Formats: sequence, C-alpha cells, structure tokens
Amino acid sequence: MTDQLNALRQYFDSGKTRTASFRRESLKKLRDSILRFENELYDALYADLKKSPEESWITELGIVVNGVKSALHNLDNWMSPERVSTNLLNLPSSSRIMKEPLGVVLVIAPWNYPFQLLINPLVGAIAAGNCVVLKPSEFAPATEGVMKKMIQAIFPKEYILYVEGEGQTVLPAMMNSFRFDHVFYTGSTAVGKIIYKMAAEQLVPVTLELGGKSPCVVESDADIKTAARRIAVTKFSNAGQMCVAPDYVLVHSSQKDALVDAMKKTLLQFFGDRPESSSSYGKMINEKQFSRVVSYLSKGNILHGGRSDKKELFIEPTLIDNVSMQDPIMKDEIFGPVLPVISFQEKEQAMNVINRNPDPLAFYIFTSSGSKEKDWLNSVQFGGGCVNNASWHFTNHHLPFGGRGSSGTGNYHGKYSFDTFSHRKAVMKTPNWFDPNIKYPPFKGKLRLFKWVLR
Repeated sequence: MTDQLNALRQYFDSGKTRTASFRRESLKKLRDSILRFENELYDALYADLKKSPEESWITELGIVVNGVKSALHNLDNWMSPERVSTNLLNLPSSSRIMKEPLGVVLVIAPWNYPFQLLINPLVGAIAAGNCVVLKPSEFAPATEGVMKKMIQAIFPKEYILYVEGEGQTVLPAMMNSFRFDHVFYTGSTAVGKIIYKMAAEQLVPVTLELGGKSPCVVESDADIKTAARRIAVTKFSNAGQMCVAPDYVLVHSSQKDALVDAMKKTLLQFFGDRPESSSSYGKMINEKQFSRVVSYLSKGNILHGGRSDKKELFIEPTLIDNVSMQDPIMKDEIFGPVLPVISFQEKEQAMNVINRNPDPLAFYIFTSSGSKEKDWLNSVQFGGGCVNNASWHFTNHHLPFGGRGSSGTGNYHGKYSFDTFSHRKAVMKTPNWFDPNIKYPPFKGKLRLFKWVLR
C-alpha cells in the first residue's frame, strides 16, 4: 500500500494534474463513465438499499453529473488568480491570490449514499488538480464493486487510487504510513473523531461531514399540508438513512393533530398501505442498523406505522410521540424511518429540546411569518437548512454544505468543493522603480509617518 501511495505523490509532483486541460479531460471522463455505468449503478443501489432509479438519479447520480457540469463550466474562472487590493503601506505593489492543488488527498465515504458521497467530493478534488485516494464504504458492496470498475476503467492508479477493505483496518494503515495533504470524511461523529485524531498526529487538515439530530419546527402559522409533504418526502427517502433528514419534529401544540393527520395521509399517498411493496420505499442497509432503529419503536406511542420485517430489512414509515428526552431516540441520530413528533406551546420549550443536541447539521422551519423565520434562524446554530422545506438545500451546489461543531467542520459542493481541495496562496509583487528610503533603517523619527501609512 505504501508503494501505491508514494506513486500518487510522484504523479502529483510531476505536475501532470495541474493544467486546466488535464483537469477538464478528467472531469469529462468521469461524467461519461457515470452515464456509461448508469444502469449498473441503479442495479447496485437497489441491491444495497432498494433505491429506485428515480431516487438514485435525484440523490446520487444526478447530483454528481450536475456537479461535473458546473465544474467544467466554471473551471477557468475558479483557477484564475484573484486580484485583491493592496494597502497604502505596500503601494505601488499589486496583490493576488493563486489557487494551487493541495496534493494527495483522501476521500472516505459512508454507506447511505455510497455513490454520491464518494464521487461528489472527487469532482472537487479533480477540479482543484489533486491526486486522490478513494475509500468507499464496505457496507454497500454492490455499489462499491461497480464504482471500482468505473474508476479503474478511466483513471490510472497513480492518479486516482480506489482502496477497498474494512475501514477500521485500512484507514489506520494508510494514515499512519503516509502523510496526506487533506482528509475528507463523511460519516458518523464517533468515527469522525477517530479520523480527526489520526490526521492531527501529522497536522493534516480535514473536512468532516458528520451528522446529528436535525430539528424541524412547524409553527402555528405553517401551511400544514405542504409541511407534511415536504417533511415526509425527505424524512422517509432512503428509509430515513439521510444525514440531513429531519430527525424529529417540534410542532406548535395548536397544529399537532392537524400535522399528524396530514402526515398519515401523505404517507399513504406516497407509499400505500404496504410500503414494503412500494418501488419508492427503501430498506435498511443491514441487520445491525435494522435492530438499532427497531429498538426505538418501543420508546413512545406509535401514531402511524411501526411494522418491521428483519428478513427484508424493512421498517415501516413511523410517526411516534410521547418520547422521553432521556431515551436513546432523543439522544442518538435516528438515521431511520422513525419520526418523533413533539408539541410545544412557547418557543423556549422547543429551544430546550434543540439545545440538548447543539450544532445540528441541518435545521428546518415552517412558518408564514417573516419575523418568526428570522427569529428561528437567528436562535438556532446549525450547518445549513431550509425555510418551508427540508433537506433540499443539499442539492443546490451554489450553497456551501457542511456542519459546525459536533456536526462537522468545513464545507463543499460546487465552487466550495474546489476551494476545499485548494490552497489559496497569497502573492504580492513589488516593482523595482519605487524604493523609498523611509522603509529602511534608521527608523528614528519616522514613527508619525509610520502611523499615517499603516492605519
């Protein structure tokens, strides 16, 4: 493994990845390969998570293809030096910021969106001119296999290296024997802490895209029918295995019954009375995750759903109330198709619940009031979010995506991915024709002038 990693370093040092033409050609190869393997990826994502082709395109392949399109369109602009002002002290110098690739970077992906969360960061890393090590999740083996075939068919191993195996074995072996220039990790907070510690040993910068309990607030003046549809479509997408899914709903007590009724109707419209037979509804990734989420079903009063089938890794879309703040369901990220519905009368009550799990990755507020919208957005510290919507901010590559505090550090998507995998190098150029003696010793008697030019 060390020899392969050193080969990436040598390839990067050769300068081959730095030109705009090389980056553009690599992005085109990636895009064309995705489209060539499209049907195989659909089959693999269905095998791993029971995702339909439509869901797979919207949440996996389409996001990446759109990201490649944006990178190709904007690459010259992103790469161009950025002219900035020069202060009075340094006139007549000129100043600019150059964008250079970091070097050899490591991208580690989870299993819930096994394609998109591995290949989307790759787009930014390629656009920025890096060599990349890709570590997919071993828990989505069908998708892992197709991605391996796709990547190895278009990129040499000394440029993009695809590494398989158990993360707990492979990652320490790589990170302890080779100094990466950046580590990009998406996954759980617990594993993120381990990655962070290993990177810190060599002062390697990291981007951590983690999770958390993302709250969804439904105010007294919300459009309940619309809120129910928009909450349900993302909460129960991928059987709830989404880092930006609403983890629980805080609904004003005057609207709780109406919201629950609307959610029940919505779930029947979306998935029918037997969701296990619906082509639009997925399954849990494995027995471990199935058992963990099923354990939450006994921690409250089930309002809708609640059925499960271990053999099929199926858990019905479930609404639940009367949950205890002390139980795991309100401490852990649920990451499954169970949605606690909690009523509040005053904002302070809702904030007390939110503050039990600070710095969520996402926050959603449904309201018709501009003042309430502003108040909630200013009161809750979160990574990103939506007003009168849920989760869809993730699909807008013009917005930075990332967490804060325990939900992560750094961001990406679109230009933000390019920036994440680039170093902004400051350069000031000074002409030779102007070289006043005031800048040189002796300095005695020049204090007043120094105060004037540097103010």
